[in-house]
Amino acid sequence: MLVGIDLGTTNSLVACFRNGEPELIPNRLGSFLTPSVVAVEEDGTVLIGETAKEYSILHPFSAAKVFKRSMGTDREFILGNRKMRAEELSGLILRSLKEDAEKYLGEEVNEAIISVPAYFNEFQRKATKQAGELAGLEVKRIINEPTAAAIAYGVGLDDKDETCLVFDLGGGTFDVSILEFYKNIMEVHAVAGDNYLGGEDFTEVLLKLFLEKNLIAPETVDQKTMNRLMKTADQVKCSYVNDAEPEMTATIDGAEYKTVITLEEYEKACAPLLERLRKPLERSIRDANLKVSEIDRIVLVGGATRLPIVRNFVIKLFKRFPSNVDPDTAIAVGAAIQCGMKLRDRDIQEVVLTDVCPFTLGTEVSVDNGYFDVDNHYLPIIERNTVIPVSRTQTVYTAHDNQTRVRVKILQGESRIATNNISLGEIIVPVPSAPKGQEAVDITYTYDVNSLLEVVVKVLSTGVSRKVVVQGGESKLSDEEIEERLKKLSYLKQNPRDDEENKLLLLRGERLYEETVDMERSMIDRAIMEFERILDSQDRDKIKKGRETLSKVLDDIENRQ
Repeated sequence: MLVGIDLGTTNSLVACFRNGEPELIPNRLGSFLTPSVVAVEEDGTVLIGETAKEYSILHPFSAAKVFKRSMGTDREFILGNRKMRAEELSGLILRSLKEDAEKYLGEEVNEAIISVPAYFNEFQRKATKQAGELAGLEVKRIINEPTAAAIAYGVGLDDKDETCLVFDLGGGTFDVSILEFYKNIMEVHAVAGDNYLGGEDFTEVLLKLFLEKNLIAPETVDQKTMNRLMKTADQVKCSYVNDAEPEMTATIDGAEYKTVITLEEYEKACAPLLERLRKPLERSIRDANLKVSEIDRIVLVGGATRLPIVRNFVIKLFKRFPSNVDPDTAIAVGAAIQCGMKLRDRDIQEVVLTDVCPFTLGTEVSVDNGYFDVDNHYLPIIERNTVIPVSRTQTVYTAHDNQTRVRVKILQGESRIATNNISLGEIIVPVPSAPKGQEAVDITYTYDVNSLLEVVVKVLSTGVSRKVVVQGGESKLSDEEIEERLKKLSYLKQNPRDDEENKLLLLRGERLYEETVDMERSMIDRAIMEFERILDSQDRDKIKKGRETLSKVLDDIENRQ
């Protein structure tokens, strides 16, 4: 079975295409959204999703989140006595989604189309593919998130030609894509973004405002309390949708603080973040050779676009209201529709989808500045936002007298300085010894929709050629390391599916116990002990009733806070 997955910074979703339409798949707790959080208990049990998110508040040093930002890097996250890379953590999330899909569909799920931010570089795309492999999935395609959202929005709109800008602001990344729909063709014209800007940053601004207003130095707050504050700040941030003057309440070192932060104050504090949103927007419009007035429709995707300050920013910039789509599910739905396209489902309209190369691909050369040769100069071969698949050839010449070989560095990036760009590999070819500039070498870059780059270097005088295929960039893990980590992850003890609701409820109770005092704390204590006693009976009917009772007690207390 082939499924579409939105592997998000904050939440992840899985969907499929069956019975002629995309279908979102609920997780083991009945929700479509699975928080992208992983935690490890003291006994080594791995918690995923909502349960891990709740556990992370109580045990901040045994959980990891927002690790999508570290995909394709060497960073390791420490969870208790374990060290894991971002792709391993993502692999655990994907494995959980895979299991949920298999349970729901009643069949094995072994293939997936996974979405990534359009502005992910080749290392990050490769790491995403590795995460799928670690989860036991064959990744059939990596699709850009804004493109997936556009598919969800655009497929099935008959006889409607239009240019659309997809504004995708998730929990940790920001992407903008400009696409054109005409007849049965969806063509991406330009992409831009910021891989380190998202809803988490807007939450941190609100938390910082709260601490400043109460004259609290951040370094005096322990990590456990800071996690609780971030959770509260996120709730207050979301309340701006209905309330322009929400109150943030928190207890720090036994003292209670209550502070009103108006929407106007919040928007002013977020000005630097809004300016960071502006730059990729301007760049994508410029790269697409368009005027703002030529964009027919704006589509907002990603949970952070619910923020009034973000919506107002878009409305002011484009002088129109954006289209209404579900910002949380659009990408997963688009990935599922892509599954239908790939399987050539007869119930789906045949759509030709074109995408673009998000970054410039080139090599390092020496150039004559009029006085002398300057090394470390970047020569673009495939410019960013070139429609893919694409093949480009550039001829270069030997830079020194009696040179016997040419080293072609395969680079990705936008800097004019070669070493400031990302190195994807290199090719060395022999050339006949001759005076400078006499031997010519053709460099051909071919890039396809699966982020597969083929580089061919050919010496024109001898016909000698070398070829290398870069599949989504160099791997941060060797094949042996992948195999070893795959075995390690397969033996990790995950929390049993049937116990998930109970585990989550108990963790929620423990958190509320720590957040409350006096009578409320006593009520929680008694309710938890009673539920634990019922759990020991292993009577399913009693456990279900006990779960409902404890949940009501916790709901009543949390609603009073």
